[in-house]
Amino acid sequence: MIVRRGFLAGALALPIVAQAQTRESWEEAHQRQLKEDWPWLGRYAEENRALLASGAKTNIVFMGDSITQGWREKRPDFFRAGRVCRGISGQTTPQMVLRMMADVIALKPRYLHIMAATNDIAGNTGKMTLAQTFDNFRMMTELAQANRIQVLIASVPPADQFPWRPGLETVKPIRAINAWLKPYAAKAGATWIDYWPVLADAKGAMQPGMASDGVHPTGEGYDRMATVIEPLLRTRKI
Repeated sequence: MIVRRGFLAGALALPIVAQAQTRESWEEAHQRQLKEDWPWLGRYAEENRALLASGAKTNIVFMGDSITQGWREKRPDFFRAGRVCRGISGQTTPQMVLRMMADVIALKPRYLHIMAATNDIAGNTGKMTLAQTFDNFRMMTELAQANRIQVLIASVPPADQFPWRPGLETVKPIRAINAWLKPYAAKAGATWIDYWPVLADAKGAMQPGMASDGVHPTGEGYDRMATVIEPLLRTRKI
C-alpha cells in the first residue's frame, strides 16, 4: 500500500527536501529505489546496527508493510523495549523474504510477527498469484523457525478497496489468503493472530473509524488490534 503525506510515499518515504533536490516524481523515485535496492535492505540498516551495538534484547520483530510501519508511527508506545518494528510502506512478500536475514534473524528475536500480502494483491512489485504469496509465507516461517524464532502469522487486514488501485477486487483475495493462512499456521506450528473480528464488517471492509482510507488503520484501529495481540504478548513476556 502507498501512503502520501508530505513525503515521497510508498516504498520511499524521502523527505520533501530530497524531493526538491532530485526533482523526481514519486513514481520516478519509487522506480529508482526498486532498481537500486529492491528489497530496501538499507531502510533499517542503521537502526539494526545501533540495536545490535547496544546489546539490547529483541523479544519480537514485527515484519510487514505500511500497516505495520503505521503502527509504530501512530502508536509508538506499543513498541516498548524489546518490540521492534520492521514494516516498510508499499512492500510485498517477496521483498520481505529478502529482508529476513538482516531485519529479523540478525536481531535474534524470540518471536516474529508477520502481517503481509495486501500489496501482493495490489501488484505493487508486479502481478502475483496466490500460490506465490503462500510460498513466501512458507519461506519466512521456515527461515525463522530454522533459527529458533517462534512465528506469529497475522491475518491480512480487511479492505473493500485500495485507493492506489481503483477498481481492483480486494475482499475475495484477502479472504482467500486468510483462509489458507489459518490452517497453515496450525500445520507449521505457528500462532494465528486474527485481527478481522475487531476490524472488519460483514462485507469485508474496515468498520467505520478503523481506517483512514479503507486500508490503513487509524489510532483507534491500532488500539483494537492491540486488544488482540497484547494478551498473548503479556502471557509470553514479550
